[in-house]
Amino acid sequence: MGVTIKEVAKLAGVSTSTVSRTCSDHPSISAQTKEKVRNAMKQLGYEPNNSNLTIQNSRSIGIILPVSEFDTYENPFFLETMKGITLFCNQKHYSTTLITGSSNEEIIDTIQYLSKDHHLDGVVLLYSKKDDPVIDYLEKESIPFVLVGKTDRSIHDTIYVDNDNILAGKDATKYLLDLGHTRIGYLGSLSVRIYSADRKSGYILALTEAGIPYDPAMCIELPSIPKEGADELTEFLSSENRPTALVVSDDIIAMVIEKTAYELGLRIPEDLSIVSFNNSLFAKLSTPQLTSIDVNNRQLGIEAASQMINHIENPGLLATKIIVPYYLVERQSCCPPKQ
Repeated sequence: MGVTIKEVAKLAGVSTSTVSRTCSDHPSISAQTKEKVRNAMKQLGYEPNNSNLTIQNSRSIGIILPVSEFDTYENPFFLETMKGITLFCNQKHYSTTLITGSSNEEIIDTIQYLSKDHHLDGVVLLYSKKDDPVIDYLEKESIPFVLVGKTDRSIHDTIYVDNDNILAGKDATKYLLDLGHTRIGYLGSLSVRIYSADRKSGYILALTEAGIPYDPAMCIELPSIPKEGADELTEFLSSENRPTALVVSDDIIAMVIEKTAYELGLRIPEDLSIVSFNNSLFAKLSTPQLTSIDVNNRQLGIEAASQMINHIENPGLLATKIIVPYYLVERQSCCPPKQ
């Protein structure tokens, strides 16, 4: 029986995908690691399957969606960001592959399958969250990746593209403060989603600077976007000390809040002002139209693809961090509080 790639990987102290990438002279593998792998191959008499090496001239980038929550494919943020990635990749003659699954294990299995036959040169993750096993796998296998969102680890070694979400959350809250609101709430995703945690931090910072104590009872973190008015939202908006204004981390959540408010007889913006995020089609179709912070979704995708390709073709580059500007779009969902 001939020598296997697993035996080479074991002797070299690397993963099998690193051996495969060394065989195709992939630029993501350092010269030192390539030398170590080639020495192991020589020592064991391993001969790579040259029929696979013709694929090396075809470059491909994977686009990883979050584990398939029911709302993922309905959220325009992902669609617009993917559009930016594919537009840039098409210009550079890179193909793209969409990677998703119902669990982290399923996503990792797909990455493993694609990378072992050189069908994956790097990946862009359209999300960032704490303690992500997918990132653990990418780092272990030396697969280049870019985050759309801020990293919570190895900040000097991770390439990411993001908005300044702390400042954006602060600006959204300050907009409501400047209108005269003092009872301002925050609704967002679970804090494991770094973008929502940062926007909440900005919200707290704006309140603190205005001399308003932070009240945890004025904040709700939702595990997913409810299709109908959730009991938690109904109770929140029915309380005697309910907020007069809300900062909401996503336009879709804001639309659910609008629906719940109307069911409770609350008028927007007279009884409840709302500032949301993403400036998606939902913000324009809601009644009234939502004041929303535009995070430049498509530009986030373009920058992510640009950085990924740049690092694939120049593997010695230091990890870059790109901050994409945002801006607030004023519409009809905000007004001064009732006296």
